[in-house]
Amino acid sequence: MKIEELKYPVGKFKFPTTYNEDDLKKWIEEISSFPEKLSNTVKGLSKDQLLLNYRPDGWSIRQVVHHCAESHMNAFIRFKLTLTEESPVVKSYFENLCAELPDGTSADIEDSLMILTGLHRRWIYLIESLNDQQLNRAYIQPEYNKSFKLWEVLALYAWHCDHHLAHVFQALDRKGDFD
Repeated sequence: MKIEELKYPVGKFKFPTTYNEDDLKKWIEEISSFPEKLSNTVKGLSKDQLLLNYRPDGWSIRQVVHHCAESHMNAFIRFKLTLTEESPVVKSYFENLCAELPDGTSADIEDSLMILTGLHRRWIYLIESLNDQQLNRAYIQPEYNKSFKLWEVLALYAWHCDHHLAHVFQALDRKGDFD
């Protein structure tokens, strides 16, 4: 299997150019159901299983779970900033370096699963309250020299949920065998 297929088991994300009510419902459902899907997938995994990588030189299942909590916290805060400031400039963070810190490599995944459960409840509550004007508010991300509308970010994070859930399944299915 090629490295690109291992990196992107659900395919690379493509920003949609428009959205409609059905898109919103689908994205909201993906984000809403993610914590439970992830929890059910990793429930009862052994310490050795949590160390399985989804690709050569990729993150372990443990790191993926912790990354999702960190990334989704950042997304939620970016939503809040965008709704309360005019075109805020958001700060990027070094995901790979964060994943290598002790809490990313060794902390109990239950901590991040609890964060995801509570965070997603709050996030969905907020998202469901937004109108089209609010969903079209945007933040600026200097790393990409681009402005991102909240509805685009919503689509991205629906994909992000599927993307990393697929990584966990891939790690479990392949058990470190990438030949």
